[in-house]
Amino acid sequence: MGVIIEQFPLYVSGFLTTLRLVLIAGVLSIILGTIIAAFRVSPVPPLRLVGTGWVTVFRNTPLAVVLFATAFGLPEIGVNSSYFVFGVLGLVLYTSAFVCEAIRSGINSVSAGQAEAARAVGLTFGQSLSLIVLPQAFRTVIPPLGSVLIAMIKNSAIAGAFGIGGDLFANGVQLTSAQGYSAAGVLFGVMLGYLVLTIPGGILLGVLERKLAVAR
Repeated sequence: MGVIIEQFPLYVSGFLTTLRLVLIAGVLSIILGTIIAAFRVSPVPPLRLVGTGWVTVFRNTPLAVVLFATAFGLPEIGVNSSYFVFGVLGLVLYTSAFVCEAIRSGINSVSAGQAEAARAVGLTFGQSLSLIVLPQAFRTVIPPLGSVLIAMIKNSAIAGAFGIGGDLFANGVQLTSAQGYSAAGVLFGVMLGYLVLTIPGGILLGVLERKLAVAR
């Protein structure tokens, strides 16, 4: 506990950097995952092929490999940015595949009659999906989608190992390797930081699930 008290500002800094990382990656993963889910249920075969390929590749590739490819592979082809941006990109690419499948399951749970009724009144596929199907689908996928996002928060520690710098994981490594603090005490503080992110997130998702269940 001594290291947590002594290095509390460093833990707070790492927590805020990790929070910024997961908020940006979470929002972008939901947006991209929703687009890929729309591709997967699209009546256009090439779009379905792209969606299926995306999910197949990123769901079956280890996160460490995806992060390695973004952090070290992209600069090899002339794409340069900060490791923070590469970390966000890697998390988004990986997480979006799982978000896609969660949302697709919600789309499939919506009665086919809803889409048929939308087409009957002249709505296009995009309009029926965005106005009729997705609003209902999102209500049913809160639990699995929440699980995906909480997993992403924990996966951000792996992103920290690729040189993002200043996040909880990187600061923990700094305290043990550079400043010689006991690994047990340092990792306990890092674990508390992640718990502060995941536990309230789980509670919030539970509240949203109950509220939307009533609204249905």
